[in-house]
Amino acid sequence: MDINCDFAPMKETLKEELLNVILSLQQSVKEMDTDANCLLGNFEKIKEQFMAIEMKAATFYLNCYLSPFTEKYPELSYSVQNMSTRKHGGLIVIQREDSLECLIQPGVHIGAEVTHSLVESIFFPGNPLHDGAVLINHNVIESAANVLPLSERSMGDKKLGTRHRAALGLSEVSDALIMIVSEETGRISFAFRGNLYPITPHGII
Repeated sequence: MDINCDFAPMKETLKEELLNVILSLQQSVKEMDTDANCLLGNFEKIKEQFMAIEMKAATFYLNCYLSPFTEKYPELSYSVQNMSTRKHGGLIVIQREDSLECLIQPGVHIGAEVTHSLVESIFFPGNPLHDGAVLINHNVIESAANVLPLSERSMGDKKLGTRHRAALGLSEVSDALIMIVSEETGRISFAFRGNLYPITPHGII
């Protein structure tokens, strides 16, 4: 994968913010010596710090992976993170050089510019278009409710859901990048060249 991102500034930012968390933890340890202080408030603040750091890192990597393929990667990044938080499942295909016309079963034509609100509304539970994949070509949502070829590959003990099998299946026969949001766990991942890559650092799918 041709990804040219400068990781140094992001790493320095994360180091600084993690050090702040360590200081907060050390302060909490000191406060345990006094009975007067309740630490629950401290724990909640530390938890919020960790979540902010995680979101910042996830946003960076997601933008890095998407930027070579579409100028609308900030919109896509924002939409999948919102979907992840709400556990709204999603399947988004970003077309690259290979034609996908003969590889997917076409759904409903959209022909609209990519916006996070449109992507999120398509995958909102109960929307008639939410079962299937959104197809993005450059900066345009070409169609929704597309059906992708399913991978037959065994993943050992891991059981993949239909969205992940569909993403893998298309990535095995094209150079498309396919993003997946799991409705069971909220985890974000993407398929590329026949492999799955997690975005959120909660572990492998």
